[in-house]
Amino acid sequence: MRTRNAALVGALCTVLSAVLTACGGSEDPDAGTNGVGKLEAPAIQDKARAAAQGAETVHLSGNVVSQGRTFRIDMRLKKNGGTGRVSLSNASTFELLRVGDDLYLKAPAGFWARGAATAPAAPSAAPSATGKGDAAAAAGKLDDKYVKVPADDPSYQQLKGFTDKNVLLDGLIGLHGKLARGEHGTVGGVRTIRVTGAGGSGGTLEVSLAGTPYPLRVQRAGGAGQLELDGWGKDFALAVPAKEQTVDYGKQLHIPSGG
Repeated sequence: MRTRNAALVGALCTVLSAVLTACGGSEDPDAGTNGVGKLEAPAIQDKARAAAQGAETVHLSGNVVSQGRTFRIDMRLKKNGGTGRVSLSNASTFELLRVGDDLYLKAPAGFWARGAATAPAAPSAAPSATGKGDAAAAAGKLDDKYVKVPADDPSYQQLKGFTDKNVLLDGLIGLHGKLARGEHGTVGGVRTIRVTGAGGSGGTLEVSLAGTPYPLRVQRAGGAGQLELDGWGKDFALAVPAKEQTVDYGKQLHIPSGG
């Protein structure tokens, strides 16, 4: 009886093995890929970082939590600047454009009215503004115009950070804690390998297994947001706005709080 049972189990195992093979169950998940999925986790992260730094362009979209504020960003970046939209958690939305060191902010009148209403000084577009009506008038002159951010303005470096490809990516791709190689998956139809930091609490990185190992999705440590990354190497137009589209703010900007 035992011999018969053993033979039956052996036959079932043979059939099961054949079925799994036919269904792809025993296939190499890294077959036909760039091979990054076979590397150790730190090496995968290094490959992704090097690929990101070497790329001419990238498109980032998603949420970032910083200093207690939540930002929704949709930015196209290249080595000499970037352009896109940023929304604060209080629904304030503005556009950013940077070409070299020239940084511009574009927003509706309501955005500027919230900032000017609490500002210690009014914008140069209306230097005598003191009341609500004057603040609204000043904001109206800035409505939907590109306002050049002075390089010495306190907000310049913060806003520039949204348009700086290397700075932004370096802060996103670095995971925290012990790194581990995770499961294979897909992002936007592209096969990926996952890398986690500290079991996921230190962030998660999805790296492309097709062609160049670009990072395709980043889950930031501590629940500080998630971003999708695509458009690697796809060029886009980037130019200083026409003179008639710009307004010189002249003094310190007053950006409404995103609390």
